Amino acid sequence: MIYLETARLILRDYTGDDFEAFYRLKTDEQTMYYMQDIKLNSIESGKEDFANVLEDLANEERNYYFLHMELKESHEQVGSIGYTVTGNTPVGKLVHMGYFTYPEFWGNGYTTEALKKVIEYAFTEDNVYRITTGCLAENIGSERVMQKCGMIKEAEHVDYEWHDGKMKTRLEYRLLKSEWYNHLT
Repeated sequence: MIYLETARLILRDYTGDDFEAFYRLKTDEQTMYYMQDIKLNSIESGKEDFANVLEDLANEERNYYFLHMELKESHEQVGSIGYTVTGNTPVGKLVHMGYFTYPEFWGNGYTTEALKKVIEYAFTEDNVYRITTGCLAENIGSERVMQKCGMIKEAEHVDYEWHDGKMKTRLEYRLLKSEWYNHLT
């Protein structure tokens, strides 16, 4: 089980007791606005998705490392953060990072704080070699989180993704283990 702490947050694996929080987060319209592909639309799909999360946690060859993000003091849920393993190579895992938080926590540095910790975990404890992530260009807050964590802009795909009734530009960022170590010094 993964359990990480930052100055203000606890980041931990989901447990069987977390279904209500998991479901509430992944059905929140504002929180999931940019994550329509994983937004839950029914209690049935929520139960199935959560069962898959718990099943993957039990696997030795785990693929999903998404963590429940909560405030240390109150244990109030802030959001979810983590990564999906997209490949394994002789030099380490290739992963795609993601995060989503409730709007009332935007602009307080929580996501940046959490992402820095998850990146540290990935590179120092989970044999990750390369992290990728991205966002729509209009999601300036999400892009700033990536930049504050030392991620490097790799691509800008103009009119790349259909979202909210129109084509939108997508930005892609990366961070290699060696770049992360160099960023620390």
